[in-house]
Amino acid sequence: MIQGTGSHVGKSILVCALCRILKQDGYRVAPFKAQNMALNSFVTKDGKEMGRAQVAQAEAAGIEPMVEMNPILLKPTGDTGSQVVIMGKPIGNMTAKEYYQKKGEFVSIIKEAYHTLRTQFDIIVIEGAGSPAEINLKDGDIVNMGMAEMASAPVLLVTDIDRGGAFAWVVGTLALLTSDERDRVKGVVFNKFRGDKGILKPGLDMLECRVNKPVVGVIPYIHNLSIDDEDSVSLEYSGGNKRDQGLGVRGQHAEIMSPTPFIDIVVIKLPRISNFTDFNIFTHEKDVRVRFVDTAKDIGKPDLLIIPGTKNTIGDFLFLEERAIAEAIKDLSMHGTMIMGICGGYQILGRYINDPYHVESSNNGIQGLGLLDTVTTFARDKQTFQVKACMLEHEHLFRVDDEITGYEIHVGETTYNGHNSVKPFARITERAGKRVNILDGCVSANSNVVGTYLHGIFDNDAFRTGLINHLKLKKGLKPSAGCNVNFKSMKEDKYNELANIVKKNIDINMVYKIMNLQ
Repeated sequence: MIQGTGSHVGKSILVCALCRILKQDGYRVAPFKAQNMALNSFVTKDGKEMGRAQVAQAEAAGIEPMVEMNPILLKPTGDTGSQVVIMGKPIGNMTAKEYYQKKGEFVSIIKEAYHTLRTQFDIIVIEGAGSPAEINLKDGDIVNMGMAEMASAPVLLVTDIDRGGAFAWVVGTLALLTSDERDRVKGVVFNKFRGDKGILKPGLDMLECRVNKPVVGVIPYIHNLSIDDEDSVSLEYSGGNKRDQGLGVRGQHAEIMSPTPFIDIVVIKLPRISNFTDFNIFTHEKDVRVRFVDTAKDIGKPDLLIIPGTKNTIGDFLFLEERAIAEAIKDLSMHGTMIMGICGGYQILGRYINDPYHVESSNNGIQGLGLLDTVTTFARDKQTFQVKACMLEHEHLFRVDDEITGYEIHVGETTYNGHNSVKPFARITERAGKRVNILDGCVSANSNVVGTYLHGIFDNDAFRTGLINHLKLKKGLKPSAGCNVNFKSMKEDKYNELANIVKKNIDINMVYKIMNLQ
């Protein structure tokens, strides 16, 4: 089991690396996280929802994601409550207090999910959440030491040295554990180290004497890794720009600094942004820059503005209005900037958002941006599907002949308010493995505003290449002759790269010994 001294210290990435290393060494391996709090989710082939980090870990292990890898997913709807997803299906919204009162009821579900994986795989690499030393949460813990005890798993404790105070963080974390819990911790891993390890060594030696635990490894700060993060907390550590670690862009004012022309893409950093990893692939396109912004003044004049998915469409639209971002988006649209909305972003682009059952708010509904002539009405049930689709032809838009794959996660149906000024964006031909004929999304009359429910659409090489070339032509740049990046090959390369870096910087023999393996 991998636990951490805090959030965003590298637990998910280390699990991902170990899954790939163990796979390379011939083991059948799977990831597991009992409880995940994240808005970055994915839909499995059987239409169930799970945390995106466990999907990346499953990919690294070379296996199909299963909801058993993440039996409990909490999707925050605000500061004090979350939608609770159990074994891939939402059971309702709960406040933190309500959830902790019911948490004991979920132990049998976690045990069953874990047992299912243990019967199918040689090794389970378990990820903790936050810190095991959150003393106010230790009673009834089901995701850190409680899970380690349930699985009889040895623990590696990972810490982030880049933020400073890592030695105190390790000592303090271990000090707040019980003696049995401390005994379960078999080693410490330092993550995100920059500099000369020789200078670090005296501190490591002193720490080992102090805590009587070996330092299993010191992993360097990895730039441009591009492996899906658990949640948008990673954006907080990069000032809204996914710089370094492969999580996105190259700086807020990259257009000024860059000596060559490029396509500037702005993604609005909504307070409850979901599935922000939809845009990771753009960071590998050499002529593209991506910026995450949450103020009107930082938007500038991009070539493409994207309103991403959100867990609270109404709340995040009000955020756009409060910060004058809504008016900025309308103004950009009037002056020719292409606007795209994904899922909740698509709903925001329409004329009205109705909430008759008060799924998201106490309001019955609100007016949207009005850039698409659509109306969205929230329903009680969530739709979660893996889908295949074909993009329809549009007079002023690029053409894509290849099949598009993606997934839907949304509450509500969007209908066209008028039939003359809009056209559907795509036709869904398959949902959850069944043939269907369903229209998706909407395109404005001038094809400059596009909305779709399809998450993962930019991971389709033909669609992404067509979009980038369309933007280049609008800007007077030369389009690419073909696809610059093969998404699937790129991901495999990145998992192998991560495994190689981690293998070089930890004592892998010690890790195997801890697991009683050869």
